[in-house]
Amino acid sequence: MTKTWRPGRWLIILPPLIFLLVFFLIPFAFAFKISFAEAIPHVPPFSDVLTLTPGHRLKLDVHLDNYKYLLTDEVYGLAYLYSLRTAFFSTLICLLIGYPMAYAIARAPKSTQNLLLLVIMLPFWTSFLLRVYALEGIIRDNGFLNTLLMHLGILSEPLHIMHTGVAVYIGIVYSYLPFMVLPLFATLEKLDPTLLEAASDLGSTPSRAFVDVTLPLSIPGVIAGSMLVFIPAVGEFVIPSLLGGPNNLMIGRVLWDEFFGNHDWPVAAAVAIAFLLLLAGPIAVYQYYNVKQIES
Repeated sequence: MTKTWRPGRWLIILPPLIFLLVFFLIPFAFAFKISFAEAIPHVPPFSDVLTLTPGHRLKLDVHLDNYKYLLTDEVYGLAYLYSLRTAFFSTLICLLIGYPMAYAIARAPKSTQNLLLLVIMLPFWTSFLLRVYALEGIIRDNGFLNTLLMHLGILSEPLHIMHTGVAVYIGIVYSYLPFMVLPLFATLEKLDPTLLEAASDLGSTPSRAFVDVTLPLSIPGVIAGSMLVFIPAVGEFVIPSLLGGPNNLMIGRVLWDEFFGNHDWPVAAAVAIAFLLLLAGPIAVYQYYNVKQIES
């Protein structure tokens, strides 16, 4: 049986295809080409990879030194490892905080669920940059937190949180916690409560029923929420720049320095391509479980 051509399907998928083409594939192609170029004092500051000779032939001038440089200079390796470590522990903290919140909202009465979700989504109503600046006003040495603790007599001198790794973790968790809570809530809210009743009838305690029933069934939400936090946290630039110190060398700051500080676009493009390949695995895992959750 032959398949009939249905133009309606193409009309549905055409807008996201155009969006991916314009905002991902074309910029990726430019960055990929620049990563094989050579830095020169010119505008733009890189050599041509493809040139047209007088005989109307294309000449390919590829340089692999940029990728070799990433493997020999330990700064980039340390930046990748530090970014992965920061994103991993930030995701873990978001999971430990967000899972009880999502579970409580999913078990709350239907009349209060919308209100609780509204509270979770309220931070999205303000600018991301403004939220980071507001957090800076809270945790700095003369900020609201230290002022309150010293006024209550809990502290005799202010806590030094700003420009430390702790400030970066606080900023990432504060900014990305809703991305963990919402997928978890969507998964937990769909769980059949009769399964817990059946486990209770079979003699399981509430904690045992949670471990045997609720937790395994919520794994797709855990993975989806973790990927939504981990992927943007790896490349975070604003939070480490405003809240972190000079030792918080995340890959986002390295890219900024190479592009706008050193004006070495080929090396910066190579860093971006390697960074994208590094995230290809987590993105594929997230897409797999996202499609699986939609189909279930």
